[in-house]
Amino acid sequence: MKKLTREWVKKAEGDRLVAVQSSRGRSATPLHDAVCFHCQQCAEKYFKALMQELALPITKTHDLGDLLAALRPHHPALSTLGRGLDFLSDFAVDPRYPGNWASKRQATAALRWMEKTRTAARHILGIRPLRKPRKKAP
Repeated sequence: MKKLTREWVKKAEGDRLVAVQSSRGRSATPLHDAVCFHCQQCAEKYFKALMQELALPITKTHDLGDLLAALRPHHPALSTLGRGLDFLSDFAVDPRYPGNWASKRQATAALRWMEKTRTAARHILGIRPLRKPRKKAP
């Protein structure tokens, strides 16, 4: 894997961590907007990692559908993510402004689509899932 691809993956994992931790938070104010935003960002950065690995030009866009269109000829299986990517794309900008609020249901769906996108991208990049350490018998 290329060095810059690894950097995209590291950035994507940072967004995933923020999304997951924010979704588990017990603050008085729900952080659904932040969860949705960082889910979108994680998916975007994983797609840009795939583009980097293919030496495709990486455009400054937050539209996951556009990124999918660039990747589809190389990885047609990603097409199954289309509906979820359209859903996530809505959270790239809107939740950062007053008057636009994400619901708990949307945050839950965003986490699900982020994980599906992450799993697909990591599979393509050859990144194996981490194994959970086995507990030692007493």
